[in-house]
Amino acid sequence: MVQAPLQTLTLASFLALPETKPACEFIHGLRVQKPMPQGEHSTLQRELVISLTLLFRRSRSAMAYPELRCSFGDRSIVPDIAVFLANRVSRTADGRVENTFSIAPDWTIEILSPGQSTTKVVKNILHCLNQGTQTGWLINLAEQTVFIYCPLQPVLCFDLPEQRTGCSGICGGFPVDDRGVI
Repeated sequence: MVQAPLQTLTLASFLALPETKPACEFIHGLRVQKPMPQGEHSTLQRELVISLTLLFRRSRSAMAYPELRCSFGDRSIVPDIAVFLANRVSRTADGRVENTFSIAPDWTIEILSPGQSTTKVVKNILHCLNQGTQTGWLINLAEQTVFIYCPLQPVLCFDLPEQRTGCSGICGGFPVDDRGVI
């Protein structure tokens, strides 16, 4: 039996394709569809975006976006939550937020879905870090654990209710609750 070779795309041809639900990402020339978020995943994603929005609104220091396409380096990814420092958010001439984000987020948050490849998600986080992201979180709801990735630092693991992230910078001091997430 002969298998047909996978057809690779360019980033430009990928970005010209219509959006899908759930979103597709562009990784190593291939179009890879993300899994459909389920209830627990969607609930945590919503709560995190609300919490981050309220936190950053006071200082106007950053903005949190759910499911925002970010195309940079040789990838186009859609983190569950992408956080950008306010001064890095591209704006139109009249002050509105641009639709296209062509830079790495300052903080990327991924919530692992059932059946989703941990390796694929970690590779996206590492790609972000290599492109200037300050912090990447991988939240594993099934194991009630948060892994925190920062450039040139060991990976941190939080799975106890009394732990705080201990990160400096954009995500510093977020408490971790009894489920291992903020």
